[in-house]
This record gives sequence, C-alpha cells and structure tokens, in this order.
Amino acid sequence: MLNEENMEVTLERVLSKENLRACWLKVKANNGAPGVDGLDVLGTEAHLREHWTGIEARLLAGEYKPAAVRAVAIPKSNGGERVLGVPNVQDRLIQQAIHQKLSELWEPTFSRYSYGFRPGRSAHDAVRQGSAYVKAGKRWVADIDLKSFFDEVVHDKLMNLVSAKVRDKRLLRLIGNYLRAPMQWPDQSRSKRVKGTPQGGPLSPLLANIYLDVLDQELERRDLSFVRYADDIAIFTSSERAAQRVLESVSAWIEKHLKIPVNRDKSGHGPSDDSALLGFRIHGDGAIGIAPKAVTRLKQKVREIWDAQQSLTSTQLRDQWRCYILGWWNYFQLADRLWSLSRVGGWIRRHMRKCFWIRWHNWRGRQRALRRLGIPDHQLAPARSSLGAWPTAAGFIMHRALSNQTLQRYGLIVPWDFVQAPR
Repeated sequence: MLNEENMEVTLERVLSKENLRACWLKVKANNGAPGVDGLDVLGTEAHLREHWTGIEARLLAGEYKPAAVRAVAIPKSNGGERVLGVPNVQDRLIQQAIHQKLSELWEPTFSRYSYGFRPGRSAHDAVRQGSAYVKAGKRWVADIDLKSFFDEVVHDKLMNLVSAKVRDKRLLRLIGNYLRAPMQWPDQSRSKRVKGTPQGGPLSPLLANIYLDVLDQELERRDLSFVRYADDIAIFTSSERAAQRVLESVSAWIEKHLKIPVNRDKSGHGPSDDSALLGFRIHGDGAIGIAPKAVTRLKQKVREIWDAQQSLTSTQLRDQWRCYILGWWNYFQLADRLWSLSRVGGWIRRHMRKCFWIRWHNWRGRQRALRRLGIPDHQLAPARSSLGAWPTAAGFIMHRALSNQTLQRYGLIVPWDFVQAPR
C-alpha cells in the first residue's frame, strides 16, 4: 500500500521520463492545433529533442514561464460562442504531465456522482444514474446552470484547494502560472487573466473538478441525489416543493462559497420529463429519451450539411454526413425511447433528395441523372417541373430514383433505421 510520502507529488515526479513519455503519447495522439508559436506536434518534437535539457532546468529551478494561450472561438450548441485557450504543444505536454500526477491524488477521493472528464466515466453514466433516481421515485429535478464557470473560477480559492495536497512550491507556482497565462487574440493583442481556468488545455478539466469537488461534498453531506458532469448539475427530488427548495438553497451556497454566479434564467426546477440532462430526457418511468433541443440542433445541422450551395463533390457530401451522423448516433443511441426520431429519418432523406435535385442544375442535368438512376424516359416529365426542390423531393419520381435503399447503398445512412422499432 502507498503511504503519504510516496504519494506526494513533486515536480521531479511530474517530469520523470516515464511520466513524460506516457504524456507525450497522449498529446501526440490528440494531434491538436498549434499554439501561439505555430509549432505542430512534429515541430515541437524536434524542438524538444534539441532544447529539453534547458526547458527541464528552468522548470526545476521554478523559472519556467508558460507561453500565452491562443484564443479560439467555437460555437456553443445553444447559440453564441465559447472561447477556448489553446496552449502550444510544449505546454500541453507539461500540463498533461501535471494532470497525470495530480489525478493520482484526487481521483480516489472524488465523488462517485461526478462524471465529467474522469477516467472510466462518461456522460452516459451520468444519465443512467439520473434514470435510476427517477425509477426510485425522484421525478423532480433542480437544474443548476453555473454562469461562465470556466471563466469565473477564483484563482486564490483554487490554489488553496490544490495546495492542500501539493506541497512542492515550484509545482504550485507552475500551476499558478498556467492559470495566469495571457490570452492571445487573433489580432495578436494579449489580455491578462485574473480569474478562470482556460478551456483547451489538459489541466483545466481536472482543476475544474477539484474546484467543484467542494460542492459535491456539500451535496453528499445534505444527502441529496445528484449527478454532476463538469458544470452541469442536476439534483433529483421526490416533490416539486423539495426541488424548488434545493434549487434556492444550493444556488445560494454556490454563490457564497464558490464565488461562482448561478445563471437564474437557465436554472430551474420541474418534472424530469420536462427537463434535459446532457442532451437526454428522462421520462417519468425512468426511460431515457432524446431531449427536444438535441433534435432541433440535429435538424439545424442537417440543413447545413445538405445545403446544395456547398462546393463539395457527392463523395465529400457523403463523407461529411457520415462523420457527423455516426458521431451523433454513437452518443444518442443510449436512448431506449426513440419517439422523437420517428419522423426525423424521412425528413432527413427529403433534404438529401432536395440537395441532389438542386445540384443537377437544370432539366437536362436532371433527366440525365434520373436516367442513370433507372427512371425510364416516359417518366422523366418531372425533370422540367417548376414546382421547386423541396416539394419535388417529396414526390414519387425522387422517391423512386433515390429510394431509401439506394441512399443507404451509397452510404447516405440514417443510423436509427437499423433499430428494429422505436422503443
């Protein structure tokens, strides 16, 4: 059994060859974008071979200064943008090395009801736990939304939590330097960071879990039934009154003790089958469905992918579609109630047919395409129709030319078609 002394995390252990080798394999496998230095994984590998001795010396002396993080705006699923801070590859390696050693300290003590960014745990596990609560009669949910959590983390409080288990002052200083690393914007300007833990680096998710572990402990102390996935928090209760009371008291506790604002507009309480948990809806009997907002976002993406104005070949359209829909279905196939998808498959195929109709350009191109797809000459009159692409896509001629079987044969799949029946 490991004792406290040999569990202690020091900078030497973080920078051990064994730890760095394992971390480099992870960074290399992720193959992320370059940081502000413009170096990709291969360029960084060459740089480290030549300069690692000096980098390691500065790290051990407590003199290493992380580079600025590159600001990258990505769209949020519910609209707006989220700004990521992408470190350069060298700093991603060092952060990963810190992460790996700190995880050994904190993972054994984290709450069993915390699921985000943890080894062997997933969003699906959180949803299954929520389903178990509902099946046990806790059908009311208090959803708590933390406003811009990753941007609001208080550095002093976080570092106090980290220093409770890490004694190496050089390592603590290095972690603090990563928290304060400036953000470099596309116009090359830089802004200081006085709070928050920038998303985009390997260390940020673990630091977020350390910060919110205090909340997990408080919820367990109150004997509440909850799941937390990063900053998504759902607390399950047996009555509406209890859900309202929990929402108010826990929100107040978070703002007082964590200094994180609760978004009152996005937080709320209600029956589980009116709520959403990580894109899913848990019905009153505990069955797992897909939340309406997730289906709405799917439809918006379908419109984007099957926009006929894109300069893509048919093969590229197919590959783009398969990449998206297989990833989407890989996540949402957890649902055991697929009512919300019962009509979506046909609607998606209509968008496919509409896209190809437009891309055939004019009546001559449409006649040629329909002939290739097996339509006899005496049925080609719709090629001259002025009806419009969307109505035509629902018509007999396009259903015959691009039947469900034909679309599937060409790889234009709707994955839930392979499920025997909506459950």
